[in-house]
Amino acid sequence: MTSGNKIQGGLLASTIIASSVLAASPAFAQDTPPQDTAAEQTAQTGDDQAIVVTGSLIRNPNLVASSPVNVVSENEIDLQQANVAEELLRELPGATPSIGSAVNNGNGGASNADLRGLGPNRNIILLDGARLTPSDIEGLFDLNNVPLALIQRVDVLTGGASTTYGADAVSGVINFITRRDFAGIDVNLSEQITERGDGNVFRADVTIGASFDDGRGNVVLSVGYQEADAVYQGARPFSLFSLSSVTGGGAGSGTSVPSRFTVGTIGTRQVNDAGTAFQPTGAFIPFNFNPYNIFQTPFERFNIYGAARYEISDAIEIYTRALFSKNTVSTIVAPSGALPSVDVRIPLSNPFLTPALRNTFCQGNGIAQAQCDLAATATLRTDPNYREVDSLLLRRFIEGGPRQSDYVTNYFDYRFGARGGITDTIDWDLWGSYGESENLETQTGYTLFSRIRQSLLTTRDAAGNFVCQNTANGCTPVNWFGPPGSITPDQIDFLTEDSTVLIRATLAQARGTISGDFGWTIPWAAQPVSFAVGAEFREYTALQQSDSLSQGGDLGGAGGAEPNINGAYNVYEAFGELIVPIVSDRPFFDELTLEAGIRYSSYNIDAAGSEGFNTTTWKVGGSWAPIDGLRFRGNFARSVRAPNIEELFEPIRTQLTNLNDDPCATFDEFGGRLTSRPLPSGTLRAICLAQGATATTIDRIPQPNASQANFYGGGDVNIEPETADSWIIGAVFQPDFIPGLSLTVDYYHILVTNAITQATPGDAIFACFGDPNASGNYSPAAGAENSEACRIIGRDRLSGALSGNPQTTPGLFLPRTNLGRLETSGIDFTANYRRDLGFASLALNFVLNWTEQSRFQASPDSINRDCVGLYSTNCGSEATDGTIQPEWQWSMRTTFTFDNIDLSLLWRHIDAVEYEFADTAPLFRGTLPASAGPVAGQEVDFNRIPAYDYFDLTGRFAIDDHLTITLSVQNLFDKQPPIVGSAAGTTTFNSGNTFPSTYDALGRRFVASARIRF
Repeated sequence: MTSGNKIQGGLLASTIIASSVLAASPAFAQDTPPQDTAAEQTAQTGDDQAIVVTGSLIRNPNLVASSPVNVVSENEIDLQQANVAEELLRELPGATPSIGSAVNNGNGGASNADLRGLGPNRNIILLDGARLTPSDIEGLFDLNNVPLALIQRVDVLTGGASTTYGADAVSGVINFITRRDFAGIDVNLSEQITERGDGNVFRADVTIGASFDDGRGNVVLSVGYQEADAVYQGARPFSLFSLSSVTGGGAGSGTSVPSRFTVGTIGTRQVNDAGTAFQPTGAFIPFNFNPYNIFQTPFERFNIYGAARYEISDAIEIYTRALFSKNTVSTIVAPSGALPSVDVRIPLSNPFLTPALRNTFCQGNGIAQAQCDLAATATLRTDPNYREVDSLLLRRFIEGGPRQSDYVTNYFDYRFGARGGITDTIDWDLWGSYGESENLETQTGYTLFSRIRQSLLTTRDAAGNFVCQNTANGCTPVNWFGPPGSITPDQIDFLTEDSTVLIRATLAQARGTISGDFGWTIPWAAQPVSFAVGAEFREYTALQQSDSLSQGGDLGGAGGAEPNINGAYNVYEAFGELIVPIVSDRPFFDELTLEAGIRYSSYNIDAAGSEGFNTTTWKVGGSWAPIDGLRFRGNFARSVRAPNIEELFEPIRTQLTNLNDDPCATFDEFGGRLTSRPLPSGTLRAICLAQGATATTIDRIPQPNASQANFYGGGDVNIEPETADSWIIGAVFQPDFIPGLSLTVDYYHILVTNAITQATPGDAIFACFGDPNASGNYSPAAGAENSEACRIIGRDRLSGALSGNPQTTPGLFLPRTNLGRLETSGIDFTANYRRDLGFASLALNFVLNWTEQSRFQASPDSINRDCVGLYSTNCGSEATDGTIQPEWQWSMRTTFTFDNIDLSLLWRHIDAVEYEFADTAPLFRGTLPASAGPVAGQEVDFNRIPAYDYFDLTGRFAIDDHLTITLSVQNLFDKQPPIVGSAAGTTTFNSGNTFPSTYDALGRRFVASARIRF
C-alpha cells in the first residue's frame, strides 16, 4: 500500500475503538452493526491501516488501550434524541451534572461536563483529538458549540491523560469524533414537548457532503438551528412555592414586599399591606421567588461546521475544518430590588412616611417624640431640626418584573493541517488552529443600589412637591413604604438600568507529531515497537470587561461586582509515547504489551515570560491477555492542571455562596426567634462583635437571607499547578462460548494534591466557631475572637448578618489556594450482548459505575469530606462545581430490531442519597403544612432521596431507504422529582425544591424526529 493510501485507510479506521473498548449501543436496523473490536475492523479494512485510540497519539493497527474508554455511538445519540452534547453526557454513569440547560441561577450562558465529580475544569473537551477554544475565563469549553449532527461517536476516557493531551486532563477527556468522508445529503428535523404542553424544543440540521477526484478529496458542510422554550417552576405543583428545607412550609426570601426596614433597637419590621404602619412583630410573609425561576433555560443556536481534505500526492494530504456558532441562552430569576438588602439613610421628613411609621423609626433610634415631630417638617439639611436615621431596606421590586440575563455567544474555531508518510510505517502530522469566543451578557430588570439610596433622600420643596435632595440622574422620589404596586413606571425607569459584561477568550495552538513503528520487533512478539514524538504550543488569552454598573457592584441582586479581568499565558511542550509488544502467541501469553509516555511543559504567565512554571507528566501501563478472549489492563498516570486565567488574575471581590446556619444568628430568615439557640454569650458573643455586629444587633442577628451568604475571594498569580496521580486496573472478557458477549470491569483511583480550590462555607464556619453540638449550637474555644479565622469574617454593620449589600458586607473569606486535596475511586463495569433470535435481533448494553469515595479537603485543617451518596451546601459546592454523586449508577439499553423497526428501552438508575447532616442537624420530615401549597399534606423526608429509576422508550421506523421516523417517550412513567426544599444544597443545583440537573423536573416528554438521507 502506498503511503497516501495508508493515510486514507488509517483515517477511516480511526473511527473504530481499540479492542478493550466495547460497542456502546445496538445497531440501527439499516446500519452495518458496529464492530466489537479494532481487530475485527482491521480484518475488514486491511491489517496495515493505522488507528488512533483516544488516550494515545500513536497510530497503530493493533493498538490496545491500557485505559478504558466509554464510547457513545452515533446510534446511541440518535436513540437518546439528545439535542445538545451536555444532555447526552449528563446521563453517563461516572459523570456528574454540571452547568447546563437545567441550571438557571448560576448559568453563565454555557454548558459544561464534569467527569468523576472533580469539576469541569479538570477534564478537557476534544474535537477529533484537538482542543477547542474555551468560552470563559476559567478555560472551559461550551458544549453548546459541538456540531452534534456530525458526531459519529463520543469517546469518554476517565483518568489522567495529561501526558497525551496536556494539562487539565486530570479526570479525563471527552473526545467528539466527527463523521469522515461523508457524501450525500442528511436532513434531520426534531420536535420535543412535555406532557404539560411546555418546554418545546425544535431542532433542524442539514448536512451536505461529497467526495471528488476519485476519492482523493472530500468536503462536508453542516448547518443547524435549534430553539428551546423556557419551563417555569411555577408550572409544576411541587415547585410552585419555595419550601423551607427546615420547616417544610412556604419559604422564600426575606427581601419581600411590602418593604422591611431595620428600626434601631426594635429590630427588623415589615410595613403593613396598607403602607401606613409597621407590623407589630418581626414576622413577615417571605417572598416566593419560585414562579419566576425556570427549570429549562430558553436557548437558541445557529451553527455551521465545514471540513475538507485533499491528497495532494500519495505522500501528502492537507485537511481543514471550521466551526462557527451563535448561541443565545437566557436566565430568568425573581425581581430585583433592595436585594438582598441596602443600607440607606431616611430623612424623618420623607413625605412618604406616615406619622405611625415615623414615630416607630424615632422610638427605635432613641429620638424623643418632640424632636421627632420637629424633624417631620425639617426639609433642609441646614435646618437644625433635620434628622436622618440609618436603616437596612429589604424590598422586592415586583413592579419592575423579573431579572433577565441574555448571554449571546459568537464562537469560531478554525484548524488547518497536513499529514503524510515518512516511510511505510512512520507518519507525520502538523497542524495549527485558532479560535475565539465572545460572550456578551446583557442584564435587564436590575435596580441600582445608589439610586435606591438617592430616591429615599426625599423631602418637599417650598411648593409642597416631592423632590429628591440630589436631583442628579433625573432622580424621582420613590415610595418605598407603600403596598405592592406603589412604584410607578417613571420610578421604575429611574431605578433601573441595563448592564453588560463581555467575556472574550482565544486559543492559538500548533502541534507536530511523528508516529508509527520502528520496524523492529522483540523476538517473542508479533508486532513491532510503536512510538510517537512531538511538540506542541498553546496560547490562551481571556478578558472580562464590565460596564461601570457591574464593576461597581451597584446592581441589586447581581451577587456582587464583576471586575475587569485580563490575562494570558502560553505553554511550550515536548512529548513522547512508546508501546512495546513483549510476547505474543505463547502459553499464558497470548499477548503482553507495555506502554509509557512523558510530556514536559514550560508555562509563561505574562508576555515577558518573567513568571511561570515547568511541569512534567508521565504514564506507564500495559495489557496482558493470558488466553484469547481474556485481557487484563492497567495504567498509572501522573497528571497536572495548570491554573486558569480566572484563578490567576481575578481580583478579590465579594460574591454569593450558600449557608443555612450562621452561629451568631438568633432569628430565622422569616423573623421568628430561634427557640433552640440561646443568645450569644461569652466567646461566641465576642466573636460576633469582632466580626461587625453591634450592641444593638447582637441579640437579633438573622440567618442568611434565602440561605445565601456573602463571601470574598479571588485569584492569585502565585498559584501553582496541582498534581494528580491516577491508576486504573481492569479486565476485558469476551468468551468464545457465549458469542456476542463482552464484559469489562475496571477499578480507578484519582488523587489530586496541591489542588487549586476554595474552602466550603462550612469549612470557614467550623474554622472559627468549632463544631456544633447535638442541638446545633456552638461553643468556640476561648480567645477565638482574636484568631485570624474569625477576624477575617465581615458582617453587615446594620443587621449583623452574613448576608447583605456586597458593597458593605464582605461575609466569609474563601480564598483560592494550593492547599486542597481531592480523591475519588470506584469501579466501572460494562456488559454488551448481541444475539440473533430469528424473528428479531437483540442488543443489550449495560454500563454501571460504583463510586467508592469522592473526597474534598480545602486545606489540611479542613474536614476531609466524603460526599458519596450525600447532598448539602458543602457536597456539590463551588469547590468542585458538581452536584449529587450517588454510590451506584447504571444505564441499560435493550433494543429489539425487526426488519426495518427498532424498539429500544433505556433504563437509568440513580442510587439513594441522604442529607449530609441528617443525624446531627436534620432537615424537615413529616407532613407538609398548608403553606406548602399544592403539595401540602404529602408525607416527606427531606433528609433522604430514595433510589430513582427512569425509563425512555424509543421506536425507530425505516420507511424506505431515504426516510426514517423516530418517536420517543422520555420519562415514560412520568416520575416526579424528589422534594427537599430550597436550601438542601447549593443555589446552582438545588432549585425549585429539588435537584433538576440530577432528577427530571420536566416530567414526561414526547419527541418526534424525521431523518431524510440521499
